[in-house]
Formats: sequence, C-alpha cells, structure tokens
Amino acid sequence: MSTPLQVHLPTDEQAFIDKLVAESTGRPGALLGILEAVQERNPHKYLPVETLRYIAVKTRTPFSRIYSVATFYALFNLQPQGEHTICICRGTACHTRGSRNLLQGARLDLGLGLEDDESNGNEADKLVLTTPDGKFTVRTVACFGQCAMAPVVEVNHRICGHATERTVQREIATIQGGE
Repeated sequence: MSTPLQVHLPTDEQAFIDKLVAESTGRPGALLGILEAVQERNPHKYLPVETLRYIAVKTRTPFSRIYSVATFYALFNLQPQGEHTICICRGTACHTRGSRNLLQGARLDLGLGLEDDESNGNEADKLVLTTPDGKFTVRTVACFGQCAMAPVVEVNHRICGHATERTVQREIATIQGGE
C-alpha cells in the first residue's frame, strides 16, 4: 500500500479546493471547472505544481491526468501571468491574415523584444512572455476557433475580432491609461 503524497498549501487555498471538489463530486467534466476556479483565484493566474498535486489527492485522480489536462488546454497556465493578458491566435486563418504582425507589434509596444523564439525551441503557438514589471503577459494559442473573425486577439478574456496592429496598440494604451 502506498503512502498518500503530502502536499503543503495555505489553509485557505486547501479549504477553497476542498469546497470545489465537494460541490462537483460525480459531475462529468468537473475537473475543468475546478482548475479554472483555482487558477482564477490565484493572484498570478496560474496553477502551481503543488496545487495540481493537491487537486490530484483530493479528487483521487492520478497526478499525470491532472497535469495532462492543465497542459492540454490553452486556458491553463503553469507559470505566473501578468495582471493583464493579451492572447494572440496563431491558427492558420489568423496567421494568413496577419497575426504574426500583431504578435510582433505587441511585443515591441511592451518592450519584450523580437528574439526569434521559434529558433530557440519555442513553438509559435506556445509563446508566453511576461513584462518584467508583471503588468502584461503576451501569449499565443494554436487556435481560438473563431476563424471567421481572423485575426483574433483576446485581451483580458475579451475577444477582439478582425484585429489590427492599431487595435492591439489601443487596447494596451487603454489598460496603461487606466492604471
């Protein structure tokens, strides 16, 4: 018989997860809701590995399955995120309609540079960059599934279809002006 894994989380975080698990026991697809709620509650909008381990113990689900779900869906983050997120679609429709320029523009506007991440082993659909001050994270996803509105950018969970470089600049300026 194996010994349960000891996971150390703050008491309030454990209580929050325990409540989520109790409320969703037996519900199909409950894991996605649990992960989403836990990530949203985290001040840096991510799922630390220790949190994933705790969820695995509490849901009696193998850690490998929890980790697979958290890494499969673009919604989930395993690294701390900025206060504001700009997510740029790199799917075929968005790519052919200029999403690469949107990505480069956002990176330049936020001082994140234009190093060739693809040559550094960073695939274009998995790029995640956060400004040194922690205000912004620029990330890419393989596809939003909003191809008719290409190119698509999501700013703080709000979809902007038919985006242009000016659209992205305006969104950044609006956020910076409101702080």
